[in-house]
Amino acid sequence: MNLTIENILLVGSLLLFISIIVGKTSYKFGVPTLILFLSIGMLAGSDGIGGILFNDPKLAQFIGIVSLNFILFAGGLDTHWPTVKPIIKEGLVLSTLGVLLTAVTLGTFVWYVTDFTIFESMLLGSIVSSTDAAAVFSILRSKNLALKTNLRPTLELESGSNDPMAYVLTLAFLSLVINQDQDVMGIILMFFQQMILGGLLGFGFGKLSKLIINKITLDFEGLYPVLVIALMFITFSATDSVGGNGFLAIYICSVYLGNQDLIHKSTILKMFDGMAWLMQIVLFLTLGLLVFPSEIIPYMGIGLLISVFLILVARPLSVFISTMFFKMKNRRRLYISWVGLRGAVPIVFATYPLLAGIEKANIIFNIVFFISVTSILIQGTTLSLFAKWLHVAMPEEAKIEREHERYILDLPKSAMEEATIPENSFAVDSRIVDLHLPKSAFIVMIKRKGHFVRPGGSTIIEANDTLVLLLDNDESLEEINALLAQSSIS
Repeated sequence: MNLTIENILLVGSLLLFISIIVGKTSYKFGVPTLILFLSIGMLAGSDGIGGILFNDPKLAQFIGIVSLNFILFAGGLDTHWPTVKPIIKEGLVLSTLGVLLTAVTLGTFVWYVTDFTIFESMLLGSIVSSTDAAAVFSILRSKNLALKTNLRPTLELESGSNDPMAYVLTLAFLSLVINQDQDVMGIILMFFQQMILGGLLGFGFGKLSKLIINKITLDFEGLYPVLVIALMFITFSATDSVGGNGFLAIYICSVYLGNQDLIHKSTILKMFDGMAWLMQIVLFLTLGLLVFPSEIIPYMGIGLLISVFLILVARPLSVFISTMFFKMKNRRRLYISWVGLRGAVPIVFATYPLLAGIEKANIIFNIVFFISVTSILIQGTTLSLFAKWLHVAMPEEAKIEREHERYILDLPKSAMEEATIPENSFAVDSRIVDLHLPKSAFIVMIKRKGHFVRPGGSTIIEANDTLVLLLDNDESLEEINALLAQSSIS
């Protein structure tokens, strides 16, 4: 079947519907939803029962980049900085040095067991060197794993921040494959340019985006998520256009925004959560359509050998060396090693050699695809089991208690109180988002001149307003009263 304008919406919506329905029941059988999305795409492809002919790596790469923007941005928005801050050093070392060590170790092994040149081997190692954010976020959160000692934030920070390093290494070794006489110093400079510009512009665009979101006045609440999407793509494309790493920029930008007071923040978060799931499904379906299963079979043997070496040697070795500078129990290191999930990102990166037209591009793509599938199947289905074996999973009672506490803290508070706005308070004529109330407080209603006003981030506070608050404790009320008592003159 050839995709046309007339049938693409029907085919696409049917595949999306089937993916959602099948994914709903997948975990009853312990199968990650991402594998099912990929399988549905393969079944619908030219070698499957659907017979859809799709052989456009450039379009697949474009869809992959757009999808990764949403997935990384959503992951960043959901990153709680106070939780991540204690393990920021471990996460950054894993996402840089760890990725480099994985690429070099695996590349050396590939060079030894295949007829690849050293640069082709390092290219393959670079493509699969990072853990996949889509796979890690999806599997950890859908399984609702409760892990000890900040282990989960470490894994999510690493997976969200290590794609830029793998991207730079992929481009560097691809350029060496194409032009082996290229100056190595130029590649090193490109690396620093990509990472430094990506980091600085990501933080800068984050601060600018917060200013735009909170200062601009839109007539409809639903436009705010659209505004954030525009800012996300501006961040990525502007950074990329000046030689910075766009993936790093949007992740840093989103982490910054996720920990700020924003107008209609809950609406933005919900929309990006849904878009992240949509993009994961679209990405895996597209990559499934792009793959020809008949072409993978000849490389299953070497693919399995490389995949096993990556899982059992290259990834653990890189984790142990990267974390040797930090005080950490070995069972924690082993679990971090096991959550080295490869997913859609390596397959997207594998389209770069295809578009460059290098000699072994198809072989690399098929091996990378096989590595990603086996990684999700082997590691993704055993995360809970390994957490119990290594004693890094929280006891069920503590897990239930923590989830209950999170629900109480995120939604209903433990006490309802009222606070009145003095006439000389700094809060008069200010928006709620600009008050910077404690995280332990939530305004549910405003009493104003005998009427009730539904609050929003852009709601203007007036003198003598009475705020109806949900609080965690009495200390929160005292803190708010002290805050609101501050004079506008001071």
